[in-house]
Amino acid sequence: MMLGGTAFAQPLTVVELFTSQGCSSCPPANANLIKVKDQPGVLALSFNVTYWDYLGWKDIFGREEFTQRQVRYEPSLGRSGPFTPQVVVNGGADAVGAASGEIEQLISASGHTKGPMLSLDGGKISIGTGSAPAGRADVWLVRYNKGVEVPVARGENTGRTLPHANVVHSLEKLGSWSGDATTLPLPAASGGLSTAVLVQSPGGGPILAAAAD
Repeated sequence: MMLGGTAFAQPLTVVELFTSQGCSSCPPANANLIKVKDQPGVLALSFNVTYWDYLGWKDIFGREEFTQRQVRYEPSLGRSGPFTPQVVVNGGADAVGAASGEIEQLISASGHTKGPMLSLDGGKISIGTGSAPAGRADVWLVRYNKGVEVPVARGENTGRTLPHANVVHSLEKLGSWSGDATTLPLPAASGGLSTAVLVQSPGGGPILAAAAD
């Protein structure tokens, strides 16, 4: 949409898959994420967790901060603890995500984020005015690889080559948003990684806005 010569990012639906290469029930959910990742208005992100590494295969993309991100979601989602696969949409609704059409149904029910205007342009992040629940929201920088295949040599998926979509490599908190128009520097990406920015209520709360390059 153009207004006064300025380009505004389209509101997105953020789909987060918490998965593990050591989880035998995760490949169908990975495949379902691949099906939705190119839908208009969808930002799909795959976070690989670490708590199944003990089964014999250390997830090559797993990071403890991704596990902790999932753990923070569970109380507000009514879950007793983390599990895989788990799909979380806009930080406020979840499903297992392994059944056919399950992620699409969650996307349709959740709609787009409804927070402030958010854009990434010219090395900066611009956040518009709006209402920040509890007075502030966190601004997260996500770097991800759009597509990769991983041969698994041990564990529950031994001998399988698992395709992954939009695999998150790093998650960094850049700052906060309090409801006023805010500009933050956007560090340059390296290694061919893509960039997304999330504005999110603290402690595993709803995602208010999202943008990707």
